[in-house]
Amino acid sequence: MSPVRRCSRTACGRPAVATLTYVYADSTAVLGPLATYAEPHCYDLCAEHSERLTAPRGWEVVRLADASAPSRPSGDDLEALANAVREAARPQQRAAEAGGGARSVDPMEVARRGHLRVLRSPDN
Repeated sequence: MSPVRRCSRTACGRPAVATLTYVYADSTAVLGPLATYAEPHCYDLCAEHSERLTAPRGWEVVRLADASAPSRPSGDDLEALANAVREAARPQQRAAEAGGGARSVDPMEVARRGHLRVLRSPDN
């Protein structure tokens, strides 16, 4: 027996890359990444058959994204990273903290929880 799971379609010997499950109560066919274990009520499909999949009339096909695929960073992620780098590059006011004085508060800071800060929008 081969350790590679094969496509469930008749006469197709290609390796499986996706798992198809039917949810009869919702009239939905769910196509997602290859399941960890082969299940008797699921169908493993190769890349070609998973792309060409159609559902019976009146049914909906839900295609789940592959979580193992690398995701591209969004604009918000890049902006947050840039802000963190700018914050880390600012000179620290250690003299006030070392003297036991009150910690200086950024006027843009609204709240703080641990190392996370809530900042006021610059538009306000």
